[in-house]
Amino acid sequence: MSEVVEAKGPKVPPSFPPKSPPPQKKPVEPPRPQPAAKPKSLTGVPPRLVVTSRRARALSFHADQWAAKKAAGQAALAVAEWDYPLLDEHDFLKAVHGLVHTAVSAGGKRVSVHLADQDAKILVMVLNHQTDGQDGAGAVPAEVAVLRTVDACGTHTSHDGHTWWALLDAEPRPKKHLA
Repeated sequence: MSEVVEAKGPKVPPSFPPKSPPPQKKPVEPPRPQPAAKPKSLTGVPPRLVVTSRRARALSFHADQWAAKKAAGQAALAVAEWDYPLLDEHDFLKAVHGLVHTAVSAGGKRVSVHLADQDAKILVMVLNHQTDGQDGAGAVPAEVAVLRTVDACGTHTSHDGHTWWALLDAEPRPKKHLA
């Protein structure tokens, strides 16, 4: 019987360097940032319009023949709380009435009036929530566009419906008289 004997002796380092793993072809990407969660309202539907650092009011009406008169009166009461003593009330009432009347005429079951102020300007925005049946919102009524305190006005259509808006100067400058 032959016995296998292993030779024990000092360990000798290899004559070649050990293999190292190959480098990665692509560098490792850091994790992508996740979008912030959208805030939810109490009803579970995310809000679409957020107004911050200014006063705002939203009023809603059934789209009927009395909506324009009711909207003008309630909008005037809301803006009266904002203390603009130089606001031309006649122009404001006429602007709200004209925009709401146009929105009701364009169709839809309800009309909402959104009011906001900033830097002595008051925004009146009327939405008819009618998303189908029309390609455009139509023009702003001429009687609104020509008002002395209206700085700008316009229309647009979005997924919420057709919108008519006017920006009124709450502190109009006095008229200059030509001599």
